[in-house]
Amino acid sequence: MTEPESESETIPLHGDTPELRRRRGVSGVIGALLVAAAFGGVAGLLGGQVAGLVAAAVTGLPLLYVVAFNIRRRLWLQGTEVLVRTWRTRRVDLVAAKRIDLLLTDVRGTRSVGLLVDAGQRGRSVKLDLAVYAGTGGRELGIVALRKLANALMNNVEANGIVFGELLVAQLRSEARGDAAADRPLYRIASVAPSGKLAQRFTMETVSRFVAALD
Repeated sequence: MTEPESESETIPLHGDTPELRRRRGVSGVIGALLVAAAFGGVAGLLGGQVAGLVAAAVTGLPLLYVVAFNIRRRLWLQGTEVLVRTWRTRRVDLVAAKRIDLLLTDVRGTRSVGLLVDAGQRGRSVKLDLAVYAGTGGRELGIVALRKLANALMNNVEANGIVFGELLVAQLRSEARGDAAADRPLYRIASVAPSGKLAQRFTMETVSRFVAALD
């Protein structure tokens, strides 16, 4: 096992910028308002103005809440703990996690690779985005963040975090060799997932077999 990281060092685990968040927020709000207006318009035609306003509110407010929630969501790594901030800040200890899965999603040709960490307590689970790919390129978590995550995972015994740590180490080695994105382990494991499935979990056993088969 590796030595625990210093608790005073905080590493961001989100790759977006204020400008990107602002654009995403504006597009999310516009989308929510359009959906609310559509439902409200239909309800208004059938039941009158009051029914239309109620339908628009019932449809739009939850969507706006989701948009605001996603805009506020931030993740950092401090030592072996992931700090998750939305309306409040909570901590998930990677070393003490009870279960870890690799989560692959495919949305309109864009595939993302993340870790789903379950601490075994209600409200103590978190998804860590590692990479997002479209075509042969994409966006990956930075080298420092990957290395810190790998070090923390290596110390997890109960959920066999070492397997996922080895995957991240293989990714770091691939980047150090200068491999193209399409040749890196995270891209390759994202390509293994069957298309057409919105989300799919890869268990420790599946990830272990994949890592063992890497060149």
